[in-house]
Amino acid sequence: MLQAVAYEFQSKPGNVLGRSTYRRFLVFNGFVGPFLLGAAVATFFTGSAFVIDKSAMGDTLAPVISRWANGWHGLDALADPWNWVLGLAVFFLSRVLGSLYFINNIADDALQPRLRRQVLTDAVPFVLLFVAFVGRVLLGPGYAVDASGTVVLTPYKYALNLWQMPAVGVTFVVGVGLVLYGIVRTIVKSGFVYGIWAAGTGTVLTVLALLLTAGYNSTAYYPSSVSPESSLTIANSSSSLFTLQTMAWVSVAIPFVLAYIAYAWHAMDRDSLTRKELENGEHKY
Repeated sequence: MLQAVAYEFQSKPGNVLGRSTYRRFLVFNGFVGPFLLGAAVATFFTGSAFVIDKSAMGDTLAPVISRWANGWHGLDALADPWNWVLGLAVFFLSRVLGSLYFINNIADDALQPRLRRQVLTDAVPFVLLFVAFVGRVLLGPGYAVDASGTVVLTPYKYALNLWQMPAVGVTFVVGVGLVLYGIVRTIVKSGFVYGIWAAGTGTVLTVLALLLTAGYNSTAYYPSSVSPESSLTIANSSSSLFTLQTMAWVSVAIPFVLAYIAYAWHAMDRDSLTRKELENGEHKY
């Protein structure tokens, strides 16, 4: 909402805050949003400081079974440098995808070279940060669930997940490959404008593979760094078999939703924007 309002009202008459203030809002939201999203996803692998006490269910005054282990209410996750690594990686990835989108949808000979240089500028830190985080995940321990239901730290757990779930491993490799292909092809070939399709599809596949790696194959998808036995798994965080069945049926609709989104974007982006249209004050949406 902050970003939408800031963009819409930066040049409106009667703007007492000034145009620069709304542009600062855009910059703030453009950084903080992707960064916090990446940092939050990183906690699926690094853990968060929370405790679950199921005995509290009998407390009629405050039947809350989960609580933060300290007064930071989860913000202490920002003290983990690996959460920063993925957060910054997602931030730079969002910039790369933004540039690739503009290359595909803005027909301007003067702007295209600048956008391609920007792709390279943002791709270098993204690749370095992403490789560092993935290396830490695959080479470090993971939160596994043993036969008794106990959560234990297991060496190379997430690497084993990719190996033991070939479909997920292939999805991850294909996703990363598509992202790199979209970036590299755009940088080295001046006439190539379809990098957003390859990189965008690769991003979806990579994120999907990472989430499956974090939660499938007897793995705690949301581990507790202070109380491993409090870690959340698909088994202990689902209220009933009915819940899982309902979620499974709802997930059947996901391909239709994705198809609608793809159709809507294709309809909006069928014709490339030109400098003349961008300089026109009329809305294009």
